[in-house]
Amino acid sequence: MENIIYNQHFDEERALYHLTDTVVKNCVFAGSQDGESVLKETRRITVENCQFSLRYPLWHAQNFQLLNSHLDELTRAPIWYSHHGKIDHCQIEGIKILRECSDIDVTNCTINSPEFAWYSRDIRVKDCEIDSEYIFLNTDQVKIDHLKFKGKYSFQYMHDVEISNSDFDTKDAFWHSENIVVKDTVLKGEYLAWFSKNLTLINCKIIGTQPFCYCENLKLVNCEMIDTDLAFEYSDVEADIKGHVISIKNPKSGKITVDSVDDIIFEDAIMPVCGQVNIRTK
Repeated sequence: MENIIYNQHFDEERALYHLTDTVVKNCVFAGSQDGESVLKETRRITVENCQFSLRYPLWHAQNFQLLNSHLDELTRAPIWYSHHGKIDHCQIEGIKILRECSDIDVTNCTINSPEFAWYSRDIRVKDCEIDSEYIFLNTDQVKIDHLKFKGKYSFQYMHDVEISNSDFDTKDAFWHSENIVVKDTVLKGEYLAWFSKNLTLINCKIIGTQPFCYCENLKLVNCEMIDTDLAFEYSDVEADIKGHVISIKNPKSGKITVDSVDDIIFEDAIMPVCGQVNIRTK
């Protein structure tokens, strides 16, 4: 039978260290002692309706649930080295959430964390809003559905990612990432997906300058490109694009089909470029 800790206030170091098989509910983790690692090395715990304002609360946790809780900006690096977890209906403002974690579900959350989910694997995000300067660096096996994201340098050095029904406002994304499938998503940014491998976009809207350069095995299926110029430089690409493209420059190989394009540029190439650009016949 699970134990219950209810309506308590903790601020000392390792206040509930190695807690097991326990529900922690309506508790506050804050105070003058400013203790770190309040729930370190826990096993099979549920944390519900709690308030956090202390550093490193959930490190080395196994089989945890964090529900309907608030982690403020003082809750630095809240979840590291933790595995088999669920984070649901939480507001999280601490920097560096999820570092070297695995098998984590993040659902119905609002997160503002400049470094989110680095060096992790098997992370699933659904129905969330995330603001992060660097999101998902060097993280593998990720599934994302209905994510509204705002940030700068996103999804770098990732492998095996599925994204659907999302809206990204970013500076760049997917640099050096491999085996990525993106469906029904808006990607607004600059220099999207340079040096990526095996990136496929289906029914997506791409907005911004100089996307998809130096890509290997890039595929765009029924996508729309807006305000995109100097696209596809030195890329191996198969693309079916709706609407108008400002300019396409030096595609390395493959075929690009568009409704219209202002400029097709083949000049100053530093390697052989033989990609085809076809204007769709209406």
